[in-house]
Amino acid sequence: MKVDGTPLRTIRAVAGGEAVEIIDQRLLPHRLVIERVASADEMIVAIRDMWVRGAPLIGASAAYGVALLMNADAGDAALEAGCERIRAARPTAVNLAWAVDRMLSHLRPLPAAQRRAAAWALADAIAEEDVAVNRAIGEHGLALIEAIAARRPGPVKVLTHCNAGWLATVDWGSATAPIYRAQERGIELHVWVDETRPRNQGASLTAWELGKAGVPHTLVADNAGGHLMQRGEVDLCIVGCDRVTIRGDVCNKIGTYLKALAAHDNGVPFYVAMPTSTLDPKLADGVREIPIEERSAREVTHIAGLTAAGELAEVCLVPKGTTAANPAFDVTPARLVSGLVTEHGVFPADETALRALAARSAR
Repeated sequence: MKVDGTPLRTIRAVAGGEAVEIIDQRLLPHRLVIERVASADEMIVAIRDMWVRGAPLIGASAAYGVALLMNADAGDAALEAGCERIRAARPTAVNLAWAVDRMLSHLRPLPAAQRRAAAWALADAIAEEDVAVNRAIGEHGLALIEAIAARRPGPVKVLTHCNAGWLATVDWGSATAPIYRAQERGIELHVWVDETRPRNQGASLTAWELGKAGVPHTLVADNAGGHLMQRGEVDLCIVGCDRVTIRGDVCNKIGTYLKALAAHDNGVPFYVAMPTSTLDPKLADGVREIPIEERSAREVTHIAGLTAAGELAEVCLVPKGTTAANPAFDVTPARLVSGLVTEHGVFPADETALRALAARSAR
């Protein structure tokens, strides 16, 4: 995608495989800073502390983390131990383990002398695949928007939650790819952007990238979604995902479940943009089996922003001594999901369809 006319991706390898450059998303929307990541340990920090975030981008970052690991030591022990540390950086998004396991299975059979070059080549390939996957999701999701646009005049009103845009992937985004493709087709759009407390990825990231792309949008408080749906102001909900079970349960940023309930109650289609790398065929019951990351309470009790003087600052929102819980994700049951938009097409959120999709993807 472009920022002020300049093509930009969230992550890219520095020529020669010395390091990786990433957008430090903690500083958006107020500052666009490109950070250099030169070791596997630095990449673990970037993943854990959300310099990079979003399941597809976490996967690509993990792959580059393994490549950086091979720069330092390509021996068997370093490969195994380093991959375990990268895998443990965050627990919920399945793409992290998926990418690490893919790198491991490719590198294990190779002699140590060949691993560095092979690791960088595969990490680059994983990043390019992510771009192609999200572009394809955009094509399949475009049909949903076109169908709504064909039924009546006026803008197609889409509600999003969190950030599943190009900032959450290598490029294009998952949930936003259909929006960007519709914009290219000249379809009139308006996007309702959930703020997405407590880390405000909608307010800080989705609003920023839609603004840079010239997509009309309005930021709303998380609790406004149901109200908008009741008033007929939402034609379509589309969100991303961090893990999907074989039965179609969807794990995504906290608050997604409530949007799905409101959509179901108001007859609003609720679609999930799902790269097949996010499907976890080993899990069936999302509520009971998906590990939910519990993040720092400080993300709930404090908020960061730009002061009138133009400085980034953090302020406390709560009375002194207040305790807070911070589950980062929730699970939307398959029965509330209208469909899963994948690179292979739109699939129902049920086990039969997803087993067929998993087999197709494996081939």
